[in-house]
Amino acid sequence: MTEPLDIEADAAERFARFDLGRVPSPCFVVDEAAIARNCRILAEVAEASGAQIFAALKAFSMPAVAPVVMKYLSGTAASGIFEARLGREVFGGHVATFNAGYKAEDLKAIAKISDHVIFNSPGQFRRFRDIVAEGTASPGLRINPEHSEGWTDKYDPAAPCSRLGAPVSQLTDADMEGLEGLHMHTLCEQGFEPLERTWAAVEPKIAGWLPQLKWLNLGGGHHITMPDYDRAGLIEFVKGIRAKYGIEVYLEPGEAVALHAGILVGEILDLTENSMPLAITDISATCHMPDVIEAPYRPKLLGEAETGAPVRLGGPSCLAGDVIGDYRPGTPWQVGDRFAFLDQAIYSMVKTNTFNGVPLPAIALWNSDTDALTMVRDFGYQDFLGRL
Repeated sequence: MTEPLDIEADAAERFARFDLGRVPSPCFVVDEAAIARNCRILAEVAEASGAQIFAALKAFSMPAVAPVVMKYLSGTAASGIFEARLGREVFGGHVATFNAGYKAEDLKAIAKISDHVIFNSPGQFRRFRDIVAEGTASPGLRINPEHSEGWTDKYDPAAPCSRLGAPVSQLTDADMEGLEGLHMHTLCEQGFEPLERTWAAVEPKIAGWLPQLKWLNLGGGHHITMPDYDRAGLIEFVKGIRAKYGIEVYLEPGEAVALHAGILVGEILDLTENSMPLAITDISATCHMPDVIEAPYRPKLLGEAETGAPVRLGGPSCLAGDVIGDYRPGTPWQVGDRFAFLDQAIYSMVKTNTFNGVPLPAIALWNSDTDALTMVRDFGYQDFLGRL
């Protein structure tokens, strides 16, 4: 196995070399070399454990890097008809699709282009069993292990009254008839230990069904590419399940594929003060980084100083809460200066919106090894007009 690499420090060092003036503002810049770095780590885990690893498109679904991702991974995990088509038509490989509530017309297409179709409840599978039989997809069921490792209810599929997955305590032998796999996804940005504890809690409840199944999908939320992740533990864990039950094991990390592989470049539009220094930027939290408000969290600033007077960065929208956070610039900002937030390839890119008519960020692909830069997308008024 490759020696653990601090991919956060590696990303900061790589992007410190990037001239922010090379791209329009705002702009997502994704490092092709960093995507390959992450996927190589995942491929090593897959090879050593025997698991198949998919890229979860809900976290990162940039078509321009599909060739890089699929050089190392087995396929994609989709959340509906559009992602399933993207997985099949652009990325290739295996497509595993889960949706909490399928529409019949969508499922007819999904069942033909997916390798696995995962249902949220036994009743849903029974209703659509004939549709699945018309395609080639292997049917599976998402289960709720009823064991919580979540650090916040908003991102915890095992929280009380969760709508995601069939509570494992309610399942019967009849519910398993016709199914070929089980899926569980209860982690979020976590290490190996929470997975190990979850498995210890759920294995006794499903052990009797596993030998009759073809596959087990352990979902996403695994921070496998982070240096403190116990990859050796995960490898032995997967090998143990495969040997014990004679079953294929799948993992579908989303963040791990593109962790610390992209930045969001912005520009200072105005500087003012109201009890503290304020800066208006062309980056909007609500439009470009909604998790800043929804999670919430504070994205890291490229080259931020440890000392100095903090400046509150906010977006151009009319939402009073469109505030990104308080930051200490390496050198005092002037109007027109560029800056960048780190680790913006995941979730930010897939969640952008045009509230208040705020333009979408452009998208650029950079290779930190060769310094090659390609502008992938540049959005304008027609993109705003066409959404409504």
